[in-house]
Amino acid sequence: MTHAIRFHETGGPEVLIWEEVAVGQPGPGEARVRHTAIGLNYVDTYVRSGTYSASLPSCLGTEAAGVVEAVGPGVIDVKVGDRVAYSGGPQGAYSEKRVIPVDRLVVLPDGITDQQAAAMMLKGMTAQYLIRQTYKVKQGDTILFHAAAGGVGLIACQWAKALGATVIGTVGSDEKAKLAKAYGCDYPIVYTRENFVERVREITNGSMVPVVYDSIGKDTFSASLDCLAPRGLMVLFGQSSGAVEPVNLSILAQKGSLYVTRPTLGTYAAKRADLLVMARDLFDVVLSGKVKIEINQIYSLRDAAKAHQDLQARKTTGSTILTV
Repeated sequence: MTHAIRFHETGGPEVLIWEEVAVGQPGPGEARVRHTAIGLNYVDTYVRSGTYSASLPSCLGTEAAGVVEAVGPGVIDVKVGDRVAYSGGPQGAYSEKRVIPVDRLVVLPDGITDQQAAAMMLKGMTAQYLIRQTYKVKQGDTILFHAAAGGVGLIACQWAKALGATVIGTVGSDEKAKLAKAYGCDYPIVYTRENFVERVREITNGSMVPVVYDSIGKDTFSASLDCLAPRGLMVLFGQSSGAVEPVNLSILAQKGSLYVTRPTLGTYAAKRADLLVMARDLFDVVLSGKVKIEINQIYSLRDAAKAHQDLQARKTTGSTILTV
């Protein structure tokens, strides 16, 4: 029998339990995947806690890698034996096996391991749409990326650096500052003791930055606006510190005709054609060696509750995966 991590009520990590689940045969447009590695992402804590809604009882997770065991009628995009990875679609990645829509699956190229894929699909594809689409980072840009030592941050810092940008990043400790610097962040700012707005002003000689990437939300949003140059873009793509309070839009005018966007990977990768282009871009930059995937924590799938505890306690850096 297949096992999965599920929860029957929302709450803290303790609500996650290991239990048997039934996995049927794939139907039209579906495949059954045996997982080898599963990505852990902060958004998973939102679902578990009830911040994001889920029908109970619920499985968890939307990112994993594994091997196709069976395909439904008419499926031609993948075949039995293919190594595949995915990010998105219905909850259910925290499981030994699952049935999933084929339009979410990407066949892995040689040179990308299952563990790398599980660690980078959501984070790497997020970095892709942020710096390659939402704001196209280019040679000579100076950008600000919050949580630079996190999973998305380490990928984005390396990628932006490879594109010729100067990267300013915020981190929570000296240890994380060293890590971020080693992965492309030119100016790590320890926000617990430094005013990041003042530091951005110093680093840019008062010019400020054309874009801020912010996954922290409530604690950083207002000050992030002050880091932007006139007509700059505020990219809010998460809320680890809580939701941003309602904003009077006249503030954007007062601070320099600013722009604000709240993008999601689900929107950018909604169409399979776009998903495949984004994945190819990500795989290429990783295979080139310009972006290295930092897997700093590996937990057994059974220990998902402990992984959630450590993630929320900010004990993790880079990417974290669960193995089956």
